[in-house]
Amino acid sequence: MSIVQKIKDIEDEMARTQRNKATAGHLGLLKAKLAKYRRELLTPSGGAGAGGGKGEGFDVAKTGDARIGLVGFPSVGKSTLLNKLTGTFSEIASYEFTTLTCVPGVIYYKGAKLQLLDLPGIIEGAKDGKGRGRQVIAVARTCNLIMIVLDALKPMKHKIIIENELEGFGIRLNKRPPNMTFRKKDKGGVHFSATCTTTHLDLDVVKTICHEYKIHNADVVLRDDCTAQDLIDLIEGTAVYIPCLYVMNKIDQLTIQELDVIDQIPHNVPISAHDEWNLDELLESMWEYLNLVRIYTKPRGQIPDYNAPVVMREKEPTIADFCNRIHKSLLPQFK
Repeated sequence: MSIVQKIKDIEDEMARTQRNKATAGHLGLLKAKLAKYRRELLTPSGGAGAGGGKGEGFDVAKTGDARIGLVGFPSVGKSTLLNKLTGTFSEIASYEFTTLTCVPGVIYYKGAKLQLLDLPGIIEGAKDGKGRGRQVIAVARTCNLIMIVLDALKPMKHKIIIENELEGFGIRLNKRPPNMTFRKKDKGGVHFSATCTTTHLDLDVVKTICHEYKIHNADVVLRDDCTAQDLIDLIEGTAVYIPCLYVMNKIDQLTIQELDVIDQIPHNVPISAHDEWNLDELLESMWEYLNLVRIYTKPRGQIPDYNAPVVMREKEPTIADFCNRIHKSLLPQFK
């Protein structure tokens, strides 16, 4: 039985299982098995048709101060948006799958150099190997910000489908790493404690998940109401937490009432790439979600240089972060 079929069987069983306290342990076990199969699918052992890795046309070098990926279904306006924001040519046509490889561009904004990637359109089932979805999502995992481009004229279920595809490969959108501690030990069994009220995890669920990973001695401490998936992500160590913007394109064809409905979607920016509507707000939102900070240097005895700032992604950068950003050899010489 192939890995894809095993994943489908587990997903079907999870869909059939009622969610209550009695089935929490069983669902936790299924989620752990699902995560293991997903990891095997993402990093196969090799061989013909393995399908892992970025593949030809997807190995774009990471440059600039941050990397942003455009993800979405075919023909939603990703290439048009790349052309408008960067001036880079990416083929545009009225048929689907115009873009077949990763097309990079560069945005210069507020002194920062931002790399923008136009990724081929993904389809439902991409996480299971359909189309070139695996390569697209593998590149998306390397981005500092993901912009999901949606056609505002299409049903909002497209948003849910893309979120599920990205979640299936361990990309957690607009989430923070779980506030919990997991530590293996040599003896003593599995110990579970929490400093807050928990509604998703208890000792039995934690033991079930740990045993699936052949972990029989560990300490698990919760400082937040974490879920079974949070614990699995912590054990696996493959989840990436990436901020996400939902770019609602083609608003030039909507009514005011429809715009009011779209405005209720969290983390959204309505635009018209073709007519260049609201691109300024999109750029400002990108800057905000990337948590970029500009630091201006001042040569001794001279005025500060306001033309070439040092751009950092840390919200509260330290002197050590700043030195390493300039050159890794600077910190040992710093006094």
